[in-house]
Amino acid sequence: MRVVIFDVDGTLVDSQEDICAAMGAAFAGVGQDVPGRAEICAIVGLSLPEAMAVLAPELAAQHGALVEGYKAAYMQLRAEKGAAESSPLYAGALAALERLRAEDETLLAVATGKSRRGLDKLLEGHGLQGYFVSEQVADHHPSKPHPAMLEAVLHETGLCADQAVMVGDTRFDMEMARAAGIATIGVSWGYHAPESLGADRLITHFDALHGAVNELLGERA
Repeated sequence: MRVVIFDVDGTLVDSQEDICAAMGAAFAGVGQDVPGRAEICAIVGLSLPEAMAVLAPELAAQHGALVEGYKAAYMQLRAEKGAAESSPLYAGALAALERLRAEDETLLAVATGKSRRGLDKLLEGHGLQGYFVSEQVADHHPSKPHPAMLEAVLHETGLCADQAVMVGDTRFDMEMARAAGIATIGVSWGYHAPESLGADRLITHFDALHGAVNELLGERA
């Protein structure tokens, strides 16, 4: 048995526009200048309180208001456009999930900085309910790169670290996986520069995912 664990934003779905728009609304709501797109993309993957602390360490007293402003703006954007349009799947993502899911020996899981509510809306919007046997969200764990999410996946699936691989687009995903002793696959289409990931394997399209999973877990068998 094996488990393939996916990050969500920047890995399975492209939510960059709404993330940046919601962050802009949050900062404007407290009368502060909006960080640049590159700065915002650099914190994708962190839980919201940690993200605000990185983006605006000088605004500690307003971090709570920034978090709530972001949540409200993101929810409004999602309601206006629908989850599938707000956060479209990357090309090839669904086919890659289907291929892995069809294997009796392969389990799928999620480890995301999204909230439980946000992940539920996304899965519903894309018809992905039931695809993942373990769904770890920011509500119940320390922010990435703490390994708690991945430790929970291993506990829930009854598998060990050598039977797992993490697929993500940020260095937080890779650092989290390394802290849990789990192999890593980085994707080139996400929000952090591919060369900054330090992944065990780097793929440039979803067609390469299955082979990368087989190679990495085969080496650990």
